[in-house]
Amino acid sequence: MDRIIDGKAVGAEITEEIKKEVLEFSRTRKSPGLTVVIVGEDPASQAYVGMKVRKAEKIGIRSDLIEMPADISEEYLLDRVKKLNDDKDVDGILVQMPLPSHIDQQKVIETIDPSKDVDGFHPYSLGRLAAEKPTFVSCTPLGITVLLKKYGVETRGKKVTIVGRSLIVGKPMALLLSSKSDTGNATVTICHSRTEDLKDATIEADILIAAAGQPHMITGDMVKEGVVAIDVGTTRVEDPTKKKGYRLAGDIDFDSVYPRASLITPVPGGVGPMTVTMLMKNTLLAAKWARGMPDEPV
Repeated sequence: MDRIIDGKAVGAEITEEIKKEVLEFSRTRKSPGLTVVIVGEDPASQAYVGMKVRKAEKIGIRSDLIEMPADISEEYLLDRVKKLNDDKDVDGILVQMPLPSHIDQQKVIETIDPSKDVDGFHPYSLGRLAAEKPTFVSCTPLGITVLLKKYGVETRGKKVTIVGRSLIVGKPMALLLSSKSDTGNATVTICHSRTEDLKDATIEADILIAAAGQPHMITGDMVKEGVVAIDVGTTRVEDPTKKKGYRLAGDIDFDSVYPRASLITPVPGGVGPMTVTMLMKNTLLAAKWARGMPDEPV
């Protein structure tokens, strides 16, 4: 089997499964609804939002895009989110990050109704994840666990090193992999910008997840033979040879790590497609829960 994990192919396969579920769900009730809010005109954010809206439309999820100028007040944004909380036609709310510096990002996250928190960022969602209760799981970590399972990667008893401690990837990833589940029971180490001797932690890892946003920081000499290398990084790097003038660079130096890895995700085409797919899964889950239909996360 090829050592490159094809997130695009796995994402497409799961998308078709979700599409069938959405179709079945919508036969007797209103289809799931996702509202995406974007503030400002950051090109990367606009690209990500575009992907999410197109994916939703492709699989039959109602999508609504709310675009706001960068100079709106925090109060205005919070008020808009509260109105979406009260809108029964909206099952999932996603506020695209990052937000302009004058807006408290955490306050916005905490204003979203936890029952519509399809990004899985709300403290309520994270708390239930820590307690191993059904909840919305942050889309990137959730997508990674699906990839690991799909490729037959055993996590039980394995050493996992996560580089990055964000609430979006690092911390929820650690909770998932250390949970009592078929994609958990691992021994997890979290590294960050204050970690001394990063190589000492990475070279011991059976599974390495790089999510620090530092291009090519993980090199071949930092990993052991047979490592499963998961690259979450997507930094835009100037590249005049590309039509858009840039390319996406991961946190893992692919060329030097690939020869030592048993499995590795590329950038792009690895973790990224799974993130958007899991957002669709969470939106369907929100719609089911809102209508009293029991269902478990992926």
